[in-house]
Amino acid sequence: MTGENRVPERAIARLRPHARVLVLPSIALVVVVGAGTFGVFAVDEVWQSLTVLAVAIASVGLFWVLPLLRWLSTQYLITTRRVVLRSGFFVRTRHEVLLSRSYDVTVRQSGLQPAFRSGDVLITTGADRPVVMRDVPRADIVQRALGDVMEASTTSITTIRRPVEAAEPGLRRDRSGR
Repeated sequence: MTGENRVPERAIARLRPHARVLVLPSIALVVVVGAGTFGVFAVDEVWQSLTVLAVAIASVGLFWVLPLLRWLSTQYLITTRRVVLRSGFFVRTRHEVLLSRSYDVTVRQSGLQPAFRSGDVLITTGADRPVVMRDVPRADIVQRALGDVMEASTTSITTIRRPVEAAEPGLRRDRSGR
C-alpha cells in the first residue's frame, strides 16, 4: 500500500486539565504573601525577618509554583488519528492512543466537575485499563469529537483496505475468517 491514499494527520485540539485546580494554590499564594509581609515587619531581629522571608519563599514554591508547573506540564493533543497524553516536569511521560484501535469513549464526572462542565474522559482500547484524560474542560464536547473522529478513522481504514484486498486476492479471507 502506498502512502498516497492516506489523509494527512491534523491536530484537532490541544487541551490541559481544567484551570480550577489552580484556585487553591492561588489562594495559598495570597495568604502566604500576606502572612510573610506581616511576619517580616512584626519581628524585631534581622535573622527573624530573614527566617520568615525564607519560610514564605519556600511556601510559595511548594504551594503555588509546583502545582502551576504540574498543570503546565500536562497536555492532551487530539489529532485525526490519535490522542497523545504528555505529563511530567522532571520525568516526561508520553502516551499515544490510536483512535482506530479504540472502541469506546466515556465521561466520568465527580465532585465539582459537573458544575464546571469538566470531567475525566476514558478511552477504552481493549487493554486492561482505559486511558484517562483527567479533568478535561467541556468533557462532553471532547467525548463527541473523539467519537466522531473514531468513527471517521474506522470508516477510512475500511475504505482503504477494501480496494487493497480486492487488488490482491491473496489477502482475502474466506468466510471462516482465515
